Amino acid sequence: MVTWDIFIWFASAAIAFAFAAAVVSLCANDHWSASSLRYRRFRRISIFLSVVSVAVLAAFIAGLWVSLERPPLRTMGETRLWYSFFALAAGLLTYVRWRYRWILSFSAVLASVFMILNVLRPEIHDQTLMPALQSGWFIPHVTVYMFSYSLLGCAFLLALAGLFGKGKDVMSAADTLVYLGTAFLTFGMLSGALWAKEAWGHYWAWDPKETWALITWLCYVLYIHLRVMGRGSKAAQCLLLIFAFACLQMCWWGINYLPAAQDSIHIYNR
Repeated sequence: MVTWDIFIWFASAAIAFAFAAAVVSLCANDHWSASSLRYRRFRRISIFLSVVSVAVLAAFIAGLWVSLERPPLRTMGETRLWYSFFALAAGLLTYVRWRYRWILSFSAVLASVFMILNVLRPEIHDQTLMPALQSGWFIPHVTVYMFSYSLLGCAFLLALAGLFGKGKDVMSAADTLVYLGTAFLTFGMLSGALWAKEAWGHYWAWDPKETWALITWLCYVLYIHLRVMGRGSKAAQCLLLIFAFACLQMCWWGINYLPAAQDSIHIYNR
């Protein structure tokens, strides 16, 4: 049976493979031709190690799902687990698509932080599934949000790189990630509204979670507008992405610490 008691072993393996992939990708010399045998060998190895890292977390999620007899999407720890999984997957996809050697390092660090938090906070995993969450909207709503958060997390990393002048085409890659991430974010908001209507009779209640979700969505829409219209400097666009990601963190877990949100149904420790 897969339980949180053995998560440390899965987390250790996933982290080890993720950083091994990052090291191998960084060992590929900038002067090597992209078509050279050595470059392709290093690239294949780093991709393989990344896939194994993602697969380790996928195996734990699947096993935990079976053991709990419910989708592991209820608590903050469970959402952090999914975010770690999607962060590694998004980093891998970004590496495969745009070949940024450093992205695997950043995604490994990002995922590791959330996995380590889960190892250090085992007491947050003992909550049962409340009746309101026993809905067909539960799984698509939360997983879509977590996937969008991971894509936008990679966009945040690219914005940091763009702000400090690392890479010439990082903004075009960030654009693709933001477009996809915002699309999934939009679906998450719409599915949440439909779920709220089904469960409580209204689409929107200006709950702190809903309010911060809207603020986050507007920030990314503003970024898309600036990029499409060609407005603003590169630095301003990067700073906007960084600010938007900070709003996303507030939307995800920061509201847990707001006094006004303690009665919210969206608080993970309820």
